[in-house]
Amino acid sequence: MKIENVVASTSLEQELDLNRIEDSLDGAEYNPQRFPGLVYRLKEPKTATLLFRSGKIVCTGGKSYGEVKAAITKVSKDLERADIKITVEPKIEVQNIVASSDLGQEINLNTVAITLGLEKVEYEPEQFPGLVYRLDDPKVVVLLFGSGKMVCTGAKVPEDVVRAVDKIAAELKDAGLMA
Repeated sequence: MKIENVVASTSLEQELDLNRIEDSLDGAEYNPQRFPGLVYRLKEPKTATLLFRSGKIVCTGGKSYGEVKAAITKVSKDLERADIKITVEPKIEVQNIVASSDLGQEINLNTVAITLGLEKVEYEPEQFPGLVYRLDDPKVVVLLFGSGKMVCTGAKVPEDVVRAVDKIAAELKDAGLMA
């Protein structure tokens, strides 16, 4: 399993002057006609942080919770250097983890779709080459490809990705669809 993206949010619990922030921070982009938030890209950790007038912040692109935390801490410090007082310790909440994995063998998606049950699975190969599998526990969505590669989205913690991958592999093995 490899985490590809962690999306997290927080709030500074104060209104932000996005025009002033854009003028103060190198690399900040604010175009309210196109998007209501200011985009602030960091090189290290390589992330994009969206700041909104309400004080809400969304950080995307981190490969771990630690990278997201480091990015939000850096953004807070950069704002302080731009004379914007931060009065709260940002409470970071993970919204989504996207991870990839590989079952290590090819699988027949037509057979998988029938075996796993059509109430949990969407598979329309003429529209999208992957099978969409919605799990209830953990509550995630997995895209499964004929190559055996998988993309898991919707997890809040890395352990949910591991559980989802293990659960799918076990179901496929039990059904005789995987060695």
